[in-house]
Amino acid sequence: MSPTERLQFMELLAREFGPDPKAIAKAHAAYAKSVGSPDQWEAESRLRQAVVSPRSKILRQFNELPDGLKFLVDLRADVLKLIDSHRSLGVLDRELQNRLTSWFDVGFLELRRITWDSPAALLEKLIDYEAVHQIRSWNDLKNRLDSDRRCYAFFHPRMPREPLIFVEVALTGEISRNIQPLLDESAPLEDPTAATTAIFYSISNTQVGLRGVSLGNFLLKRVIEALRGDLPGLGTFSTLSPLPTFRLWLDQQFARDAIPLDADDLAALAEATGAAATPALLQQTLQRTRWSERPDLIAALEGPMVTLARHYLTEVKQGRFPFDPVARFHLGNGARVERLNWAADISVKGFNQSYGMMVNYRYLPEAIEENVDRYSEGGEVILAPGLAA
Repeated sequence: MSPTERLQFMELLAREFGPDPKAIAKAHAAYAKSVGSPDQWEAESRLRQAVVSPRSKILRQFNELPDGLKFLVDLRADVLKLIDSHRSLGVLDRELQNRLTSWFDVGFLELRRITWDSPAALLEKLIDYEAVHQIRSWNDLKNRLDSDRRCYAFFHPRMPREPLIFVEVALTGEISRNIQPLLDESAPLEDPTAATTAIFYSISNTQVGLRGVSLGNFLLKRVIEALRGDLPGLGTFSTLSPLPTFRLWLDQQFARDAIPLDADDLAALAEATGAAATPALLQQTLQRTRWSERPDLIAALEGPMVTLARHYLTEVKQGRFPFDPVARFHLGNGARVERLNWAADISVKGFNQSYGMMVNYRYLPEAIEENVDRYSEGGEVILAPGLAA
C-alpha cells in the first residue's frame, strides 16, 4: 500500500472495529444485577466477551500467518509515526501494544549468543540495528564478536531471523571508564577465562513497534546468568553507558545562567585556559575549545563536570524518576550508579549527547531486588559508597 492507503487502513481499523457499546452496556447491567448470585461468574464471562473488539480478532488472525507477527510489529511502528498528527489512531496503538505485550512475554523468548559464525544476514542486521556505538565496518563487527567479547539477543519463535534486542559485552579485568579502548580494533585480545568483569557497553532495541514492551530488564538478568554459567571467574557486572540527555539539560542551564561553579574549580579552569574567571567560562571552554586534545583542560574540566553529572542523575527528575532515559532503564532494573567518567566518549556523538561524559551502572546480583524496590517505591537513585560521599 501507499502511505495514504496505509493510513486509511489503520484509521478504518481504529474507527470501525471497536466493541459494540450497546452490547457492553447490556452485559455490564446483567453482571451488576448478578453480583452475589450463582449467575455472577457466567455474567462476568459474557461481560469479558462483550468488551473484546472485532479489531482484536482481526489482529489475532494476522498472528496465524507466516511473518504475520512481524507485520503487526511493523504496523505499530507505522502507527507510532502518525499518532501525533492522527489522534484517532490512539485506540489502535493501545490495542496493538496490549496484544504485543502478551505475545512477546519473556516466557516465549529465546536467548541466543551471536558469534562471528552466525548467518551473514543476522550479522548485517546487527550493523543496521546498532543504536549506541555505530558499527563502522565488518572488521569492527568482528572485533565486537571476538573471543573476549559476547553478544546476546532475544528472539521470538515467530520471528526467528529478527533479533528483538541485543547487548554487547566486553570481558575485562576491571570496570572500564572509557569507551575508546573497547571499540579499538587494534587492542590486544584478553583471555576470557581470566576476566573478572563483564562490561555491557551497548544495548539496542531493534523493533520500533515494540516500544513500551519490556524486554531489556529480562535480557540483562538472563545474560548475567548465562555469563556466570560460562565463566565462573566473573564477579563484577557493570555497564559503560551514555548520558543521552545530559548535554540537553546542561545547555538549558547555560542559557539560564543557572550553573554556580565552585570557586576552586573556576580558578583551575581559568588557569588552564588563560581566560578570565567568569561564570560563562565553563560553557565557553566546552563549546569553543578543542579540550579533548589537551590533557590539562580535560583535568580542569573533570571536577565541575562530574559534580554536574551527579546532580543531573540524582536531582533532575521526570516525575519521581531521573530525567535521563538510560538511567531510568538501569536503575529500574536494580543497578546502582557506580562511577561517573569524564571524557569517556570523545566521539562526535558522545560530545553531542553529553560533552563526553559516561557512567558505570553496576549490577550486584545479591542487591538487585532490593535496589528495584527502593527505586520503584521512592524513586531513590542508589549510588556507590564513594560516589554517595
